[in-house]
Order: sequence, then C-alpha cells, then structure tokens
Amino acid sequence: MTTSIDRDKITAAYEDVRSDNSDTEWAVFKFEDTHIFCSAKGTQFEKFREQFADDERAFGYIRLQMGDEMSKRQKFLFLTWVGPSVGVIKRAKMSTDKAMVKEIIMNFAVELQLENKNEFEIDHFREQLLRAGGANYGTGMRDA
Repeated sequence: MTTSIDRDKITAAYEDVRSDNSDTEWAVFKFEDTHIFCSAKGTQFEKFREQFADDERAFGYIRLQMGDEMSKRQKFLFLTWVGPSVGVIKRAKMSTDKAMVKEIIMNFAVELQLENKNEFEIDHFREQLLRAGGANYGTGMRDA
C-alpha cells in the first residue's frame, strides 16, 4: 500500500502557519488509511496537544515566538507523532511517510519525534528551539 498525500492542502496549511499575516500557530497532518491530509489548524497550544491520540500517527508543525526583550522572532518546529498503541508495521512505515511530508514542510529549526503525551509540553518545545538557536544574550544583567 503506497501512501498518498494531499499536497495542496498541506502546502496551504504550512504557508498559513509561516505567514506573519495569519493568527494560525500550528497545523496537524494525519492519516486516513494510507492518505495524509491536514486534519486541523489553530492558535492555542493546548488545542494542538489534543490532536494527537495514543493510537495514531501524525505530523505537526508549530510556530513559537522566541527571543528576549530586545529581539522577538518566530521559530518553527516539526514533529512526528507515533502513539504508544500504534502497531509495528505502521511504525516502520513512518520514515518513508515523513520523507513525503518533509518535501512540503521544509523550514523548521527543530525536528522532534514524540511517542509519549508527557513530551507534549510547550516548555520542552521552547527548550529545544532555544538550544538550536545558538547564543542567548538577554539583558546582560547577571543574577546575583
């Protein structure tokens, strides 16, 4: 069974998340049998987190504001979700399916693979983006 992908809708969702003129902060791409499609888009992290079930495989793309008081910037994170109840065959197929999605979702600072809902924490995502971002200057004031 070959996986197919809804390129037009996934591309539109990707561009919506990346757009400075859009409030959309995230998009989720799920499987319907062997077809990958955009299943949801939104603005709140908790709603993003709710999109991933234990028996599902999915991909997520999220925009987070990073930086300090002197420099705010948007950073993007791509994630692969393989729920703990997903079978061995579907798990094994994720690498080739992910390659298809990454032909569209090309710009991100961090890529994560998650298999446990406990990993879905905004602080964890921010920490990964911060690590990938290099130097952090802040105010230049040190803690006493």
